Amino acid sequence: MDMDHAAALVRLTRYYESLSLQNIGSLGEFYTPNAYFRNPFNEVRTSAEMAHIFRRLLMHIDVPRIEITATILQSNQAFLVWNFRCRLKRWHEDELTIRGASHLRLSNDGRVAYQRDYWDVAEELYEKLPMLGRLMRWLKRRMC
Repeated sequence: MDMDHAAALVRLTRYYESLSLQNIGSLGEFYTPNAYFRNPFNEVRTSAEMAHIFRRLLMHIDVPRIEITATILQSNQAFLVWNFRCRLKRWHEDELTIRGASHLRLSNDGRVAYQRDYWDVAEELYEKLPMLGRLMRWLKRRMC
């Protein structure tokens, strides 16, 4: 295990666990300028675009919390398992929990050069929204 990458991964997980609108400007300390990022809704190729996505997300939610539940590091690649908890400002009064994982590739300086987030949009988000949730649950029952 590369100690520089291990230390960088610890710093990154601490950053994520404290992510807020107030510290989103620090994203460049943890990601290369041309970092690739993809999740079920977005695909961008710079850390500036990534910061814009995170900023927009944080403006639409209350009480965001990211809990890293497991990390695996092998050479310059890492896998994070996480729970993202929040309240949606307009749609959902209860706390929403999205469970997912991220595959990371770290650059030589320990910053993230590649991140792909994996999570089930239907189960973790759509089923929990008021009107869309009923439809998604009905579809799920019909298909299974």
